[in-house]
Amino acid sequence: MIEIMEPVLKTIAFAVIAYLLGSIPFAILVTRAKAGVDVRGSGSGHAGATNTMRAAGWVPGIIVLVADVGKGYLAVWLAASFGGTEAAPIVAAACVVIGHCRPIFAGFRGGMGMASGGGALLAVWPLGFVLAVGLGSALQLLIKHSARGNIVTGLLLMPLWALSGANGTQMGVALAVGLVISGRALSDWNRVYRELWFDRE
Repeated sequence: MIEIMEPVLKTIAFAVIAYLLGSIPFAILVTRAKAGVDVRGSGSGHAGATNTMRAAGWVPGIIVLVADVGKGYLAVWLAASFGGTEAAPIVAAACVVIGHCRPIFAGFRGGMGMASGGGALLAVWPLGFVLAVGLGSALQLLIKHSARGNIVTGLLLMPLWALSGANGTQMGVALAVGLVISGRALSDWNRVYRELWFDRE
């Protein structure tokens, strides 16, 4: 019984770690340190890298982008390396993006999950990460609406990876990330954007 429960408990533990990592609000912290404002009070209202660029400048925005990708990568890498089950990195991928979107450390008001989701994808398949970035960029240019582009990207992510030779765990991570990102973007479905590329938090 103990042997059966151990991998389950490990998966749960790394899910909690992933959520807490995702909840670190780098956009809020960096923007407050640099510009003295809450990034959620300007621009799109999302706590993400591009809204940080708008509120505090390019350098803080890039710092937030790297940090958000990094927390997604770290959460899934830890789960894949020490979780003990194939499910651990899949669950961790979903939880780190949920943490970014609904962070416990910031009143559950976060970003859209694209950067942290990208980090999760990068952790399991670097080539797949490149494919995902290409897919997302192409759809943004085609659809010309950030939230709708994110939704379609999320839904097409796993099929794209499957056609590109991803294994089961990789496809599971792609599905988890894609569904969370798509679900988060639904709230912005009817949003009117001023600038396509600068409203993608």
